[in-house]
Amino acid sequence: MGREVPAKAGASLVAFLWITLALNYVDRQMVYSIFPVLKTDVGFTDAQLGLIGSVFSWVYTICMPVAGRLADIFRRDRMIVASLVLWSAATLGCSLSGSVMAFLVWRAVMGVTESLYYPAAVGTLGAAYPESARSKVLGIHQSAQFAGIAAGGWYGGWMADRFSWRAGFAIAAGVGILYSLVLARRVPYVPAAPRTTASTGTWATLAEILGSRCYLAICAAFFCFCAMLWVFYAWYPTFLQQRYGLSMTDSGFNATIFVQVSCGLGVIAGGAIADRLSLRTPASRLYVAAAGILLSAPFGYLTFAVHSLNLARVCSCLYGVFAGLLIANIFAASFDVISPRNYGFGAGFLNTVGGVAASIVILVAGLVKDTLGFAGLLTWVGIAGCVSAAALIVTAFRRFSVERYAAPAMSR
Repeated sequence: MGREVPAKAGASLVAFLWITLALNYVDRQMVYSIFPVLKTDVGFTDAQLGLIGSVFSWVYTICMPVAGRLADIFRRDRMIVASLVLWSAATLGCSLSGSVMAFLVWRAVMGVTESLYYPAAVGTLGAAYPESARSKVLGIHQSAQFAGIAAGGWYGGWMADRFSWRAGFAIAAGVGILYSLVLARRVPYVPAAPRTTASTGTWATLAEILGSRCYLAICAAFFCFCAMLWVFYAWYPTFLQQRYGLSMTDSGFNATIFVQVSCGLGVIAGGAIADRLSLRTPASRLYVAAAGILLSAPFGYLTFAVHSLNLARVCSCLYGVFAGLLIANIFAASFDVISPRNYGFGAGFLNTVGGVAASIVILVAGLVKDTLGFAGLLTWVGIAGCVSAAALIVTAFRRFSVERYAAPAMSR
């Protein structure tokens, strides 16, 4: 069980980290609304535009397990502040880029620096709050992702249309650096769980985490889920521009506001539901996460398959609500099946899995968008997601029910 903090301090901790995560996603997301101007201003091709997301995801993915391990060893509050400063500097570097290669290099730097934040932040929240509130707390924090994506999608397109995409990046970088001064004074030090001599090694940590079938099932489900999610994040604005003739501002707005607002609502509801159900059924967080995949997949496909903007908006809203059920619970569910001393590494490795899925699907979508199409791609991704969700349900049932009675001495 995590360390409980006073209610006032706890609310403050979540609030300050919420703002930080929102800034994180503003900085990484606004680029996806300015693909057309990057082609004309910097000289990107369609394949190179796909690399913008893939390069970030590749580097972010490679660095995440290391960042997670560091979050279990060093002070997480300092890692959080350092990450914010460094990724803001990388955002400024993007604004100054004069070539495709320079821009991609700075996106890679952003991947390194942003990887330091999430394991430290999630590990801090997991250690600071009791298990009975875990999904709600992590869900509230995660809802900042949707606010940041919605704001970044609109802001990037609006700045490109009205002023300059370079100015938009520079302003975002300045806001992050200024906020780091506030964050350094407001985020408390929450120590990680004590580590025993037998568990301090990296290989021992990796063996413990990957030895859990439930954790591996969570990873598989998250991989499939992120593959669909990142088609939305990276290519939905461009899809709306091409199919419905929207401007960069309008496509950025429509591609983010409906999905992200509904997803935020789904996260809040999913966290509260899972926390309540977990009091009676320990596997509830895993079941709710699996339900999120099963229910969201059809609407993810329909968003790209329909030929009406209003229908696309409705389908994207329904996709967001159900996707929120998984997002609220995926990290909380992983904390239910690993030791508290490994929260940072567990969160980092799980994020690595999501990053691998994102880097693959962003590039593949760019390559097949004119042949197979987004709807065709999402058909196969959705099928894989449903299979992984079913596997997660079966594994969770065995772990928390059958194995619970067959081997009562086994630790969770």
